[in-house]
Amino acid sequence: MDRSTSPPGRSHSCTSLKSIGNKVGSMFCCCGCSSITSNANKYRRLDAKLARKIIELRQQPSSSGHKNKKFRSINSVILKFPQLKEQVKNLRGVFEHYDEDSNGSIDREELKKCLEELQVNLTEQEFDDLFYSCDVDRSGHIQFNEFIVLLCLIYLLTKPSSSTEIVSRMGSPHLESTFDQIVQVFFYMDKNGDGKLNKKDMVVAFTETSSERSPSHVTKTRFMEMDKDKDGNVSFREFLFGLTSWLGIDSDEETPVADE
Repeated sequence: MDRSTSPPGRSHSCTSLKSIGNKVGSMFCCCGCSSITSNANKYRRLDAKLARKIIELRQQPSSSGHKNKKFRSINSVILKFPQLKEQVKNLRGVFEHYDEDSNGSIDREELKKCLEELQVNLTEQEFDDLFYSCDVDRSGHIQFNEFIVLLCLIYLLTKPSSSTEIVSRMGSPHLESTFDQIVQVFFYMDKNGDGKLNKKDMVVAFTETSSERSPSHVTKTRFMEMDKDKDGNVSFREFLFGLTSWLGIDSDEETPVADE
């Protein structure tokens, strides 16, 4: 018998196994593509909603009950950083209150309870989009810096109807002013007013009316750091994560250590 010739049954079995393997591989590939597409859609839905809200607020004479304070230069923005940092850090108490198991993070159920007590009404899809978009490290939990971003997004999305009431329930009297200033920083940087930042916006914002201009390569590096999905634009959500980094607020900053 010729060794190079396989028995008919064996050849048929190999062909069948290859066919099954191809189908299984194709199935897993499709599942993976479906998951990636679904996750990308969560980003797009939320970011598109944020852009529309930014445009809407810009068109109003005042974006809050307070008088708009527009920034005139990047230096005026940077001078506000220490104050913004201290005021945002006051949210630590709110974060710890809803971190019921004191593990330094908030899971989905804890966040749902938090939003219920703050009387924030979201659909299941809106909650899912918000949680996924803020859980940037994919831990399945919300860290402190992610919590700050999440609350600021909720504040923006609920303006002007119920944002003031939501903030008052957080027990931080200066928080509304802080979030308004953060929105105003974004307004300053969004030069073409389309609700998102592009590279040209960043270069202009970092160089106009400033005595000490940032080198263009530094500005572009900052932009690329914020443009997480590499689509050439920085959404308000991506901007917030960049801002918390600039303010020096890390996910594990001042995380309480349980007594032994």
